[in-house]
Amino acid sequence: MERHVLESLLAGDDEASVAALATLRDGATYWMTARAQPAARHAGVFKGRLQRMRMHGLEPLGLERAVQLVREHGQPVRTGFIDAADRTWTTLLFLTEDGSTLVACAGWPLPLVRNPPL
Repeated sequence: MERHVLESLLAGDDEASVAALATLRDGATYWMTARAQPAARHAGVFKGRLQRMRMHGLEPLGLERAVQLVREHGQPVRTGFIDAADRTWTTLLFLTEDGSTLVACAGWPLPLVRNPPL
């Protein structure tokens, strides 16, 4: 997917989409999965991840809403990620099976690596 196409998909006014678009325009890297998976599978996996993040005191931006939207979508979805150039933030994207429409997105800060391996 070309960067300008992804930028056009992030045209929503929800906080997660606005943050994702800003990150992308700031030089972030991104990737998309090649095939779709059932919506219920993604909703279940990310509901569990949301619960674990909250247990560790992290409230991901838009993840609860993204899980709900993916579940309501009910059709297979493709996922993608946008990783900030400075590696401080990641955005999770859920796209329709053909990749033409954004179903939902969410983001959260990445942990700082204090002593990276050599």
